[in-house]
Amino acid sequence: MARSKRTEKQIRNKQTNKFDYVGDKETEAKLQEVELFSSTIEDIDRAVLNFVDERLNISVDSNEGFKKVPVLWVTAERAFQIKHNKDLRDKEETLILPLITIDRKGIEKNPNSEYAIPAANIPEVRDAMGGAITIGRRINQKKTAEFQNAQAKRRFDYSTWPAQAPDKTVYKTISIPFPTWVAVNYEISLRSEYQQQMNTMMTKFIRQGGLNRMPFRLEEGKNRYEAFIDGSFANNSNVASLQMEQRNYETNINIKVLGYLIGDGENQEKPMIVERENAVEVKIPRERVILGDDPEFPGSSGFYKE
Repeated sequence: MARSKRTEKQIRNKQTNKFDYVGDKETEAKLQEVELFSSTIEDIDRAVLNFVDERLNISVDSNEGFKKVPVLWVTAERAFQIKHNKDLRDKEETLILPLITIDRKGIEKNPNSEYAIPAANIPEVRDAMGGAITIGRRINQKKTAEFQNAQAKRRFDYSTWPAQAPDKTVYKTISIPFPTWVAVNYEISLRSEYQQQMNTMMTKFIRQGGLNRMPFRLEEGKNRYEAFIDGSFANNSNVASLQMEQRNYETNINIKVLGYLIGDGENQEKPMIVERENAVEVKIPRERVILGDDPEFPGSSGFYKE
């Protein structure tokens, strides 16, 4: 008996041996599990926040040295902001500059928009399971083998017949809800007390993507969203008024994110991932308890219920 060349760790690895039943090494290497995650409005918000705070990671020169600029989500309650990060405010509870704030201005659901991906609307199946888009299909090995063995038993009086082609193949079809494409508008405000700090923060945003409006895709978990930066940066500083109030530099940047919503979140009643199996044979039985009917055509494969 030939000994296996795999180590014990490889044998116990269920993920590696998941597609061993295929029998074709080249096909087994290409097969993979595709995970599906829900996409909500909060996922899009979190992707924008992580993009500005972690991926851009803007720092400026200050009295304390080269320091990272904090990023604040302005829709949170003030009590939470004060308790969550006390370093953002001074003793008088005033925000310490420089600072970057993010605010979601609105959500646009317009299939005719220049940002939307053109696609026909696919309604869900009107049953208890739902599902609209088929994302995968696999053969149900167990049920297909049962049909094949039963057919071989009737034809050749064998329980199995390896040379017989499977006429009745059972497929397991996987479907998901139809994604809803939305364009979410965000306003990013850069605030500082010095012109040099403002120039440093603006340069980081202007340089994103080179000459293109779309810098790259935003990521949140397994979801990917596309971001478009508006080329016009609005200057809302008060330095031109020459008043006695404190001079503050402020620049507003508009970002439009093309995202998608999958499922209804916590209000989802039907399953997110729907699995269905196809029908390979339709039988209509006939009762012959009273009449004692015999097959109309000898040798036919009619299905009679005793």
